[in-house]
Amino acid sequence: MPEHFDLVIIGTGAGGGTLAYALRESGLRILLVERGDFLPQEPQNWQPVEVFDRRRYKPDETWYGADGSPFHPGVHYFVGGNTKVYGAALPRLRAQDFGALEHEGGTSPAWPITYDELEPYYARAEQIYAVHGAPGEDPTEPPRSGPFPYPAVPHEPYIDDLCARLHKQGLHPFHYPMGIDLREGGRCIRCKTCDGFPCQVLAKSESDVNCVRPALESPAITLWTNTLARRLVTDETGKRVVGVELERGGEHLTVHAERFVVACGAVNSALLLMRSANDRHPGGLANSSGLLGRNYMVHNNTALMAVDPFRRNPTVFQKTLAVNDFYFKGANFAYPMGNIQMLGKLQAGMLTAAQPLVPKPILQGMADRSVDWWVMSEDLPDSHNRVELAPNGKVIVHWKPNNLVAHRKLVDAARKMMREAGYQFVFVQPMGIDTNSHQCGTARFGVDPATSVLDPYCRTHDIENLYVVDSSFFPSSAAMNPALTIAAQALRVAEKLAA
Repeated sequence: MPEHFDLVIIGTGAGGGTLAYALRESGLRILLVERGDFLPQEPQNWQPVEVFDRRRYKPDETWYGADGSPFHPGVHYFVGGNTKVYGAALPRLRAQDFGALEHEGGTSPAWPITYDELEPYYARAEQIYAVHGAPGEDPTEPPRSGPFPYPAVPHEPYIDDLCARLHKQGLHPFHYPMGIDLREGGRCIRCKTCDGFPCQVLAKSESDVNCVRPALESPAITLWTNTLARRLVTDETGKRVVGVELERGGEHLTVHAERFVVACGAVNSALLLMRSANDRHPGGLANSSGLLGRNYMVHNNTALMAVDPFRRNPTVFQKTLAVNDFYFKGANFAYPMGNIQMLGKLQAGMLTAAQPLVPKPILQGMADRSVDWWVMSEDLPDSHNRVELAPNGKVIVHWKPNNLVAHRKLVDAARKMMREAGYQFVFVQPMGIDTNSHQCGTARFGVDPATSVLDPYCRTHDIENLYVVDSSFFPSSAAMNPALTIAAQALRVAEKLAA
């Protein structure tokens, strides 16, 4: 095994995995480092009690809120990162999301790149992740240079009927862009265990399957699993990283390379840079702006369950439809509200984790008659919302939700929408600090080193050979699932690195 690489990529999720795939034919000798292993294909992948009640695939890890209260974070340490269990939703951000956007709660800042600059990479990312969609249905859809790679995932009859009911209200429901293998001869069997579950048949478009495994076919790429990156080491000037200290198989070793990419997720990437503090970088690597770990965002999220007690919902694969009519404004609200998208079909075993005191037969009866939604609004960057590494090693997340007026308006709009569609009972469950699968913003990119950590190609302003390629770079969270944007930017960065 060579001791010196051209590039070390730490993390194999949507950022690191896509980057490795894009560079697989570049001629660079690349080491991929993943703290976890390959997630096993096993019957428990599809068992709600194992996945949700027993947290089989989540790490035995505790983080703390600013008040000291512990919580178990929604992170997954496997090859592929959080894409192993995500809902396979792969939308683009809206074109307006790249500019400054006024919200009721403040201003969502502009990005240092435009939608038009990222659009070709969105198109490539959709090809890599086999995105299924239908152009022209979403009233907020940004311009596209071509069609979706694959036709939209069709609605099942019950959802088709709901779609017609929403159209009668003057809304514009649309097929949500999804990354699943529904190609002719594809692996997807359209089961009810996609959103929040690992895929036992590897039919979900995830970094592991779509990027890492194909990348490993190149002899120039090496993957080390069960390998934890402890800290990055700089030279005496502090302007270059020369090595990364790893813990692997009970041993500690240092690997050297010409360039380094941190792609551990918005929280863990910030923590790694903080753990790497030295005399030249006392506040953590690449932190001359003081913004490392700050502006942590996770979206304002509410789960909504609409129940018609007189009608069963036989849908198996439910996550095919979304509504963006309220994305930029409401009927009586002049500010952006957000996105409403279907969840994978809820099951009693999934609900038990959130409602442990309700008898399972009652939960099953509700789930059999419900339509389930994820109501998502933008949270705004706030420097007080931040990730902190305590002296004793504890991870502390300071997070106070904001822009809540808009989110409440969106939840009310979703309630009204479903009641007018014939659902007598609508239940909502706001999500808390542990729902952080959309974490972003802890190392925002920009053109000014005083107000950003990274440049527009995700290279740190302070260290010439260090990049951060995951959702850390987001200056704003928008109100769309972030995975495709991470992948698109990774492709853009890959071109720069290859050049």
